Order: sequence, then structure tokens, then C-alpha cells
Amino acid sequence: MVKLTFIVVSLILFFILVRSWLPLMNPDLSTFSQPNFWYNSKLTTSVSKTRPGSGSGSAHKSIDHSTQMPRHPLDPLTVNEIERVRTILSSYPPFTSSFPPISSLVLEEPEKDRVLGWKKGDPLPPRRASVIALVNGRSHVVTVDLGLGRVTSNVISPSSGYPILGIDDYYKALEVTLSYPELKKSVLARGVALADLACIAPSGGWYGPNEEGRRLIKVLCFSSQNTSNFYMRPIEGLVLTVDLDKGEVFRFSDTGRDIPIPRATNTDYRYAAQEKEPEMKPLNSISIEQPNGPSFSIEDGHVVKWANWEFHLKPDPRAGMVISRAKVQDSETGELRNVMYKGFASELFVPYMDVDECWYFKTYMDEGEFGLGALATPLVPLNDCPKYSYYMDGVFVGSDGKPYIQPNMICVFERYAGDISWRHTETLVPGFQVKEARRKVTLVARMAASVANYDYIFDWEFQTDGLISVKVGLSGMLMVKGTPYENVYKVQNQEEMSGPLVSENRIGVVHDHFVTFHLDMDVDGPNNSFAKVNLVKEETFPGESPRKSYLKVKRHIAETENDAKIKLKLYEPSEFHVINPSKLSRLGNPSGYKLVPGRTAASLLDAFDPPQIRSAFTNNQIWVTPYNRSEQWAGGLLTYQSKGDDTLAVWSERNRPIKNKDIVLWYTVGFHHIPCQEDFPIMPTVSASFDIKPVNFFELNPILRVAPAFDNDLPVCSAIK
Repeated sequence: MVKLTFIVVSLILFFILVRSWLPLMNPDLSTFSQPNFWYNSKLTTSVSKTRPGSGSGSAHKSIDHSTQMPRHPLDPLTVNEIERVRTILSSYPPFTSSFPPISSLVLEEPEKDRVLGWKKGDPLPPRRASVIALVNGRSHVVTVDLGLGRVTSNVISPSSGYPILGIDDYYKALEVTLSYPELKKSVLARGVALADLACIAPSGGWYGPNEEGRRLIKVLCFSSQNTSNFYMRPIEGLVLTVDLDKGEVFRFSDTGRDIPIPRATNTDYRYAAQEKEPEMKPLNSISIEQPNGPSFSIEDGHVVKWANWEFHLKPDPRAGMVISRAKVQDSETGELRNVMYKGFASELFVPYMDVDECWYFKTYMDEGEFGLGALATPLVPLNDCPKYSYYMDGVFVGSDGKPYIQPNMICVFERYAGDISWRHTETLVPGFQVKEARRKVTLVARMAASVANYDYIFDWEFQTDGLISVKVGLSGMLMVKGTPYENVYKVQNQEEMSGPLVSENRIGVVHDHFVTFHLDMDVDGPNNSFAKVNLVKEETFPGESPRKSYLKVKRHIAETENDAKIKLKLYEPSEFHVINPSKLSRLGNPSGYKLVPGRTAASLLDAFDPPQIRSAFTNNQIWVTPYNRSEQWAGGLLTYQSKGDDTLAVWSERNRPIKNKDIVLWYTVGFHHIPCQEDFPIMPTVSASFDIKPVNFFELNPILRVAPAFDNDLPVCSAIK
């Protein structure tokens, strides 16, 4: 039998290639069954059924997670709590006869009013776990009360769609693929050695009744010969659709045998594989020193305190990183004031623009189908995060219901990039010689998720002036399409191609990225309103002024959800305020924060296109809904193969009142990506961001009295000789 070396990269889509696990200190916990993947000398991937110890270069001292205790109502479930949940489930029908694969096991957060009323030192509200499991083809949403030691709720979800796929599903998809005779014939006929075969298993979306009642997954294959970057060597036209429940090939597409597999030349992006020096002058080393240590602290494992900010930070297997209970100190009274109850990335939609049989289904919902936290990889010290960063692990749950550690998943650090916080120099008026400036130092919480070929970097950045900046960065590899063309000279009509040539025999298919954020704003309390502040052009009357036109501010308070659906328009400028009408400044202005959009994009797909129905939350860039603890995921709780019947767009059709209510602001960061040669073989990071900025929240500039920096504040450093 020919030995198949299978690069299961999607398996860790997906697959969390080279996931190195932090060992748990309790020996009884050392047999957690979450699998690990490692590279062999050819950089292919093998599956290990045991967990090795942590690799070299661990960025901080290992934590004994087996002894951790929750100290805040929003703290994630601990190792011991997860084990207790599994024990409770094991004696609860229908989990007793055959323990089903667990798709999700996370903290069921307490009611919001319980959290808002809790103070440090108070007893914690009851600890409950929310579990999603697929039992006999039906999705069960189960609540386990840890204090009572029993299941208190078991609801079969009425919505379409399936839970996030587990690692067992990927194993099954790839086992079915490897044993399929027609695949082997096709691969060998194309000149690819079976030992060089690399396959991934992405989602397939939902495209009609023929796919109902089946959990389907696609399998795509590549050649890994002479490169670690097999994404640049697609076996075009070869796609298997696997029925996960039946364990069989549902559909096999084998076209494009006349399309050559692109060569491996210049595809390897690893530093050690580069054969020539960069055509640029090397940079000298640069580092920020903190001789007295960082200015932030992390108390009880998850509460971050820095300058005038305090917030709760936790890893999440689906959202990746969650910011909760964000409060900022009033610059005049010293009071900690509420800004945001909870903020996180709610869904990530990536549609590719190719209708070919082997491409049309590539319309991924990466968060609801696979989970950003589950795909988060350990951050690399000095390259992903500065050397003085603090690292936080995620404690997650495998499909067997047992806990495992996602090491170094989040980093927290202070950033100073030479930016200016505020300044003014006065020299033009005699007798007024003023030079004042303040440096800008910020605090960043960061995570990165490797979703197959793409890497997503998420930053939440806090500034001393009360502003929160949220940034999404995109890097990794393009998903390329094989083509017979090596250059454009022989292409008769480039516009008929699904994207430009980025290298020989490779089309960079045009695609979009949309990241929708859930922002539960609580500006000075939960009862807020949404104000659209429009800049409107006014024309002067004849003889009134030498001016012909000017701009005037007109404020509109949204009454219902429909009033707050916003499509951004360059020539209709507006500001978008979340205000507290009952909290007024000394001048009578309502306390508020405003959403400041940055670079973004709108979905241009037809509203009735199946992927757009599923991702209708991208129909607007801004939505506002009344708070509902069950409405967190813009693409629905069960996203895999969903029909779009449980999305933000569906909830908002009720057109509920939102004036002076506990409201949630939703904002979508968008990218249209037309690939280019510079994106080959790996893309430089491209970013987009938005700000949440105070507006009449403070009585005056909150950093007016911040001291300037002087030379003697800095450490004296010298090079080691």
C-alpha cells in the first residue's frame, strides 16, 4: 500500500497547524485528547494521538490551569468546571448511551443585571455552562447548572444549520477522501505523487434542497512537492463533497485536467528557504524598554487595569477575544464610568467571486462554521507581539468534552510608535511663545487566527483620551485558481477571468472579507439612544452673505431598528452617536460615544444570492438592536449550512423600539480584495479599523493634565559588547 502523507491543513482550519500545547501541571490532566499536528522533514503533517509538551520559545511562565478558580462573573469556564460539566452530561440522557461530539461548551453568562450589580468580593452568580451537541442529526442546546449539578435546560434548535464542525468531522472527511478510488486515479493521472498530496476540508455553504438533511463538507487538494506553501499549487477542478453522517462521497467533480499545476518556484515563504538576500538595507534592532515594568496589571487572571481604563478580557472559542465591562475613569471626578458592556467580532464572511463548479461554494462564514478562537495560533514573541507582552491562554473544549489549552492566544502590551496625543505651538503672536506636546502611549489586546490560507489579526487598542480603536489585519496566502496562462499576453479577454494573474498559472480570485462586530454599548448605564448626526448643505439667500453654501448639523434620534439601519455614503456625511439622554454635561449635552467608521466596503452581491441570504447582516454597515442575550452571532447560533433564517437581518425585521433602551450597536468592517503580484506568495498585512470615541462624555480634554515626557524619564541603555 502506498503510504499517503496528508497535509491536513484545513484540519485545522482549521487545523491549527503546528499547534503546540502548554502542558497542564496536574498529571491527571496530561491525557487530554485534543489532537496535535506536527511537521515532518518534508513539512507535511502527521496526526498524533498524544499531546507533547510545549515547544521551545514559550513566551511566559506556564500556568497551572488545573488550580484556577473563577473570580469574576464573566470569567470563562475553568478546567475543573469543564470536567464537572462532562461528568454531569455523562449521566444525562441522551448523552449516557453514547457520548456525542461536543461542538461548543462555554460559560453561559449570567443575566446582565446580575453582572452589572456584582462587585469584587461579592459571591459569584450561579455558574452555568452552555453546551451545543449534535445528537442523531438534531442540534441540542443544553444548559448545565454547576451549582445544582444537573442539566436545567435542553432545547432542540428550531433554526436551520448545524453546529461548528469538530475535529472528528475533519478526520472523517479526509479518511473518506483518501479511500475514494477515483481521487487516487485523478491525482496520479495529473502527475502528482500520492505522498505529495495535500488536502483541506473547507465548508460548502448552502445551495438548495438537494443539500438538506445532510451535513456536507468540501475537500480540495493541492501538490506539496518542493514547497511548504501548497496553496500556490492547486489541483484545479478536483473537488469532493463528503456526506459526514454517512461517511461517503456525495459528489465528485473532476474537471480541468488540462490545467497545469503551477510550479513550486518562489512559493516558499519561510525565511530559511530564501535563496537570496532582500534588496534593501537591513534595519537596525529596535525595541521599547520598560525598566520599571509595564504600566498595566491583570488582576484575577482577566481584569485588565491600565492608566484610566479597566475592562474584562477573555478568550472565546468562537469570537476569539471578548472585551467586557469596559470602564474609563472620569478625568474630573475620578469615577469609573461605563462605556461598553461587551464587544467582540460576531461573524466573518468571505465570498469568492467565481461561479465555476469548483469555486461557487467558496463563501465562507469562518467564525460560525469553524470558530476564530479554535483557530487561534500561539502568538510569536518579538514578531507577533513585543517582548514585554503579557500572554493569556485559552481553556477550550474538544469534541470529546474534555478541556485543552490554547497557549499564548492573546497578548497584551503597551504601544508607543512616536505618535502625538495632542500638541500646539504658538509663535505668531508677539508675547506668546508656547510649545506643548504629549506623546501617545496606548494599550493593545491582540489575537491572531489562522483560518486555512488566511490569517486574521485582531487588535483592541485603548487610548488615554477615552477612545477605543478596533483593527482587523489580513495576511497569509491567497486562494488561487489554476490556469493554463503564464502571462497576460495570450489572454484574449482578461475581464472574463475571475481575477488577475498574480504569478505564472495562478489567478488571484477576487473576493471580499466582512467582519461584523457586536458592540453592546452601555454609556453611563444601559439605557441609551442612537443618534444620527447629519451634516446637511444649506444655501444662502441672495444678498445674505458672500458665501453660497454652508453645512449645518441636524440630529435625528432613531425610534426603531429601521431608523438605525445605515448604509454609509461619502456624500451624505454623518456621525453616529450612542448617547445617554439622562446623563447630561454641565453644558446640557448628553453623554455619548460615537462610532467613527474607517476603511470599509459594502457587499455587492444580489440580495437573493444564497450566500448573501445567509450573510444578510452585511446589507448595512450599521445596525442597532435592543439588547437580547440570545442575539449575539450575526450569522445565527447554528451557522454551518444555515439558510439565513436566524441572522441579525432577520431579528431586525421586527423593527423593535430602541429609543432610551439597552441597545446593541453592530458595525461591519469590509474589504474588497482584488489580488495583485505583491500578494504572492504571501500577503503583506492589510488593515482596516474603526473607532469608538467619546463625544461630550468628558467635561473637557481628559488628558489635559497629563505630564510631558523628558529625557531623564528614559532608561540609559548601551549596547552589549
